[in-house]
Amino acid sequence: MKRLLLVLCCITLLAACQKVVVEQEKTTPPPEPTELKVGTLYGPQIYFTSGQGDSGYDFEMAQRFAEYLELDLNMKPFANISDLYTALRKGEIDIIAAGLADTPARREQFRLGPPLYRVNQILVYRQGTPIPKNINHLKGEITVTTDSSFVDTLTELQKSNPDLVWNQEKDKDAEELLTMIAAGEIPYTIADSTSLDINRRFMPELREGLVLKRKQPVVWLLPATNSDKLMSELLAFWHIEKRSGTLAHLNEKYFAHVERFDYVDTRAFIRAIDNKLPKYQATFEKYAGDIDWRKLAATAYQESHWNPNARSPTGVRGLMMLTLPTAKQVGIKNRLDPYQSIKGGAKYLNSMLERLPASIPESQRMWFALASYNIGLGHVEDARKLAQSQGLNPSAWRDVKSVLPLLQKRKYYKKTRYGYARGNEAVHYVDNIRRYYDTLVWIDNQNILLELKKKPLQTAETTEAKSEVSQPEQP
Repeated sequence: MKRLLLVLCCITLLAACQKVVVEQEKTTPPPEPTELKVGTLYGPQIYFTSGQGDSGYDFEMAQRFAEYLELDLNMKPFANISDLYTALRKGEIDIIAAGLADTPARREQFRLGPPLYRVNQILVYRQGTPIPKNINHLKGEITVTTDSSFVDTLTELQKSNPDLVWNQEKDKDAEELLTMIAAGEIPYTIADSTSLDINRRFMPELREGLVLKRKQPVVWLLPATNSDKLMSELLAFWHIEKRSGTLAHLNEKYFAHVERFDYVDTRAFIRAIDNKLPKYQATFEKYAGDIDWRKLAATAYQESHWNPNARSPTGVRGLMMLTLPTAKQVGIKNRLDPYQSIKGGAKYLNSMLERLPASIPESQRMWFALASYNIGLGHVEDARKLAQSQGLNPSAWRDVKSVLPLLQKRKYYKKTRYGYARGNEAVHYVDNIRRYYDTLVWIDNQNILLELKKKPLQTAETTEAKSEVSQPEQP
């Protein structure tokens, strides 16, 4: 027994003297990301894809951010806000860029990026119903989208207005609720001011009621944890884009031209699309050249409301309101012949595009050309020089647009080559055409979608039709 114990002790001692070899697991570092996964919602000011490409404020900023990070952009649209939240929590997306506002509830769940722009929250109702003057005396309930910032606003309002009630719709987005307001299916909803401005071009029955919250920041959402690096990169990117004027450019591009709203004009335009446009559409398409025919048609409506006999006190005449010298220049003999007028107007507008300086980006050349069509290329060039003298970008429409009204002030126009011009009128002229164009594109899209809904099965034909759904080109 003693001998056995001695052997066991020796073995134990020998084992203790041996080096302990711990087999370390080989850890492979996680692969470097190759793409930026961005969760979003569909919307004209957020993200919209079509046969003419992708667009939207959030899309353009996400595209720039991906380029800044040297990653590919993977834009992933979701059906509703709740699904977006779930995807971000599970790590299926890196960031949410969907036009969402900064709210206390979102701050508790996520990290919020810097503000992109600011919106007012507006109570929306239908034309022809009583104006809502008090949140406590509404003729019906408010309907909002589930998980929207409007739920937070209503919850806060309910503290001082205990009788306030509302419905939440998970399967309908803000645009669908606005459509229901226009159709008289629900009495009230809440919309961001930008969304309301955009949709009133197509649904002029929408009316702006009480402002429930002012200047609420629109932000991107990041995961609550493990997002320090991404947040740091986002802040650096935001500062660069803000200093370079990108935020100001996108604000002008998506929102500035829709701020002015005229109910009577919008209704008249929609009626003219049904009653007058069919007679001239084929001619617009024939002579538009490289211009989207709908831009040419929108220009003609701004000029004459598609009246071939239109005449101004200054002597311009016809559907495209050509001067006599311009008509001779483009080879038009009869300005009152609508087909000749369209041909001449298209030729003249295309010549404006060709004569613009090469420094003006392709995406903005049309707005410069339209301003030139209205007040002359020389005055537009004066405005470009004036913008440059003030430290602005002479090839950015947003900057030239801001100085065009100065051509009406002697202090400024006396120093220009071509003198006085109604620059403010040119700004409104271009903005109106942009709105008319947006409406024409929206109606085209609605017609295509209606045709698709009539086809019960997915076929190659419907796939091709879907690819043709288009949207307003933006500067």
